[in-house]
Amino acid sequence: MDHQKVLKIGLFGFGVVGEGLYKVLQQTPSLKANIVKVCIKNVDKKRNAPAELFTTHKNDLLLDPNINVIVEVIDDSVAAFDIVSTALLQGKAVVSASKKMIADNLPAILALQKQTGLPFLYEAAVCASIPVIRNLEEYYDNDLLHSIKAIVNGSTNFILTKMFEDKLSFQAALILAQQLGFAESNPKLDVEGYDALNKWTVLLSHAYGIVEKPENILFSGIQNIQLSDAAVAQEKKLDIKLIAQAKKLANGKVAAFVLPQLISQSEPLSFVKNEYNGVVIESGFADKQFFYGKGAGSFPTASAVLSDISALRYNYCYEYKKLYQQAPHELTSDYFLKVYVSFDDIKNVPKDKFEWIEEWHAQEDRKYLIGVLHVKELIQSNWWKENNNSLILTPDPIIDNLDIVHLKKKSLELAGVL
Repeated sequence: MDHQKVLKIGLFGFGVVGEGLYKVLQQTPSLKANIVKVCIKNVDKKRNAPAELFTTHKNDLLLDPNINVIVEVIDDSVAAFDIVSTALLQGKAVVSASKKMIADNLPAILALQKQTGLPFLYEAAVCASIPVIRNLEEYYDNDLLHSIKAIVNGSTNFILTKMFEDKLSFQAALILAQQLGFAESNPKLDVEGYDALNKWTVLLSHAYGIVEKPENILFSGIQNIQLSDAAVAQEKKLDIKLIAQAKKLANGKVAAFVLPQLISQSEPLSFVKNEYNGVVIESGFADKQFFYGKGAGSFPTASAVLSDISALRYNYCYEYKKLYQQAPHELTSDYFLKVYVSFDDIKNVPKDKFEWIEEWHAQEDRKYLIGVLHVKELIQSNWWKENNNSLILTPDPIIDNLDIVHLKKKSLELAGVL
């Protein structure tokens, strides 16, 4: 597309993000992009836009030769995939904000982009206003990306902030998040980590060339975090955040997961509060870079959609360099994690599965321990999510196999065993 070309947009969805985009486009005439038609499900809903703009027939958009861009911001991932694949096959560029649809269909989406040679951009699907996908695509070579660590879900971050700062219980904080529109009416997707997992699945393909099904990545949400966990964290001058992390190990493979984590109050991610998102990228020569911005809401998400639309004017495509131009990395589950576990009854915690236990607090109402587990123990069993148990990673949780022997010896010396 040349810079003079007018982008004629067919928009699917006119909810928070769709309406936000409609308003933002009216304020940016220099873009030469306008919405020709909007496809919606419910005709009777009152909308702040001319009635003739709307239709309930998807083919009014998908088969209109006059429309050259499809923007898809609906929350039904099956319908979204149908829209995206049809649009690409009809020769239209596509912009999407549906992380679940992309995470669930990544191999098919990659194939469609290769087949059609058309841009399919989705910056808005991850971290809303933070341009993290474009940065991973353009600035970080595979060999130099040591790790990426992020808060990618605004709702859970909001809930944890309220538990820490206002001492609200999990339930009270969740209700507040729903009232303010940060959590869905069905909060399970946010609270239990599914939303963060979908975003992480998408980011792994751009960071490390890893194309993996979401269900093969270790994850949990914040549903089991107790007020007592927040109290212990504060005593240790730590925060609790739901952190998505990927790190290159000594053998070149990548450890990746989404789990609640204790983080030191001097770390950039501890400054990320309420509905904000944050991403810390660590690379070979640039050391750490920290991206911070609103991760949810009408205008922050619409701004990311807008930046993708403007990139279409110069035919920008994701190149997936880590996947196609280098040997993609491999996900591994052969490493150890240092964890904090709180529990009501030690019977429900398999002590023998720990490599070693460093701290043990049995006198509190709510007991806890800190120890080291092989990650396969978390993948293969669910005890850490059941019986009111709560598992949270410690500040620097990943222990490489090479380090484990040395650390084990040291911990036994400290315990006076050797």
